[in-house]
Amino acid sequence: MARSWERMVQRNTQQINKRRKKEGKDSINSSSKAGQADVYKGRNIVFPVLLAALGALYWSIGQFDTSSGSQNSLVMNWVGVVLYFALAAMIFFRRPYLKVERARVSTFKFNRQRFLEAADIEKIIISRGSIRIKPKAKRGQWIFSRLINRYDTAVMGERMERFGEQNRIPVERK
Repeated sequence: MARSWERMVQRNTQQINKRRKKEGKDSINSSSKAGQADVYKGRNIVFPVLLAALGALYWSIGQFDTSSGSQNSLVMNWVGVVLYFALAAMIFFRRPYLKVERARVSTFKFNRQRFLEAADIEKIIISRGSIRIKPKAKRGQWIFSRLINRYDTAVMGERMERFGEQNRIPVERK
């Protein structure tokens, strides 16, 4: 009985939330504080340009390589070129981001969404062109760079300073 009741409540909540979303309202379970998160998006440019250049190089080598001449070799050359350009487009259009919530930060790394709680952050290093978040564990630093990923590091730095003050995390300016 309890499980069926929970499923019924969940189903009705989903229907109401869909209707409220169409009307432009918040969902019924979200409060104004819980939904407050700042998302800073960047743009990946360097790696897609490099992949497109490699695709063009692979295409040009395939055009001038007439020694093999087989149809299979020509098809595989075109498949490789198309895959290079498709990968470059996929990386370009999937924008990197830093999401700063009340007690955690999150980003998309290595094809997974990664979270870092405020208690797990050793320090935040803010420089003119980058923001670095150093975790307490032996994990690697999270680096958000203006040069590589086109983040607005000035605005991100201000928000990360406030995040550090709220959660008692040392913030270092360079």
